[in-house]
Amino acid sequence: MDGLSIILIIASILLVLVGLVGAVVPGIAGTPISFLGLLALSFVDGIDYSTRFLVIMGVIGAIVFTLDYVVPVWGTKKFGGTKAGVRGSTIGLILGLLITLFFPIGFIAVLAGPFIGAYIGEKNNGTPDNLAWRSAFGSFVGFLAGTFVKIAYGCVCIFYVVKDLIKLI
Repeated sequence: MDGLSIILIIASILLVLVGLVGAVVPGIAGTPISFLGLLALSFVDGIDYSTRFLVIMGVIGAIVFTLDYVVPVWGTKKFGGTKAGVRGSTIGLILGLLITLFFPIGFIAVLAGPFIGAYIGEKNNGTPDNLAWRSAFGSFVGFLAGTFVKIAYGCVCIFYVVKDLIKLI
């Protein structure tokens, strides 16, 4: 095995592991990083990922990455939130992401941002407390669903990397 293959294998392993961490830690784009791990391994002699496989995994990764930002808003709507709650959830998510850039409480800010934003949006709209809390809870459920999907994608990428490295040995 040549030096480039060894570097690509090490890079692939590191990328899928960082990608899995990024599935739960804000500020790390876990899904695209996991895909890059697969892509790096595809250049190793003896690993034969088809173009079709890589395109499918890339498209799934792009969908998962996009859903991560859409699902909390969907959860807010699904639990009875109004447009004000959806806007609040979106603003809360954006503020939570911005907070992660400047403060070490990133995960909490991204988790709490959509929840608090949905609640404030609903309250500013005159929604009764119990319905505002329900909308905020929907945002939280949406966030957890998005995180679960990112973890699942990261685990699938790790599975393929490990499976193919074992075959290579």
